[in-house]
Amino acid sequence: MNSFTRSVDLLQRAMDVNTLRYQVSANNIAMAGVPNYKRQEVNFESELKRALDSEKDTGKSLQLTTTDERHIQLEQPYDYKSVEPRRVTDWTSTEKANGNNVNAETEAMNVMKIQLNYRMLAQLESFQFNQIKTAIKK
Repeated sequence: MNSFTRSVDLLQRAMDVNTLRYQVSANNIAMAGVPNYKRQEVNFESELKRALDSEKDTGKSLQLTTTDERHIQLEQPYDYKSVEPRRVTDWTSTEKANGNNVNAETEAMNVMKIQLNYRMLAQLESFQFNQIKTAIKK
């Protein structure tokens, strides 16, 4: 896969994750008054980093040959396309006396951060396509 295709794919995946984050934060804000509701967040980047690192480290690790599908596979490269965002519930903290742990101000700031991040990703994707347009014109 060439670097353009991979870059655009990663940007689109990041935009999809930001959309999910926006939905989760909006849901957290909507549930801010519900007793015993626990806020959720989205984890994605750490798992994506692990997948990208496993691709880089593939040539450096010891390769084992398996003769049976029941054998344990060690250090197989982890395809970044298989990484999916996960919703994680924060069960450990409590913000309010009713057991709810949503801070509406913090969630509102998260929404602003998510929107800015989405705009930046859209600009990066536009930049990628503009580079291709420039290359085609020349």
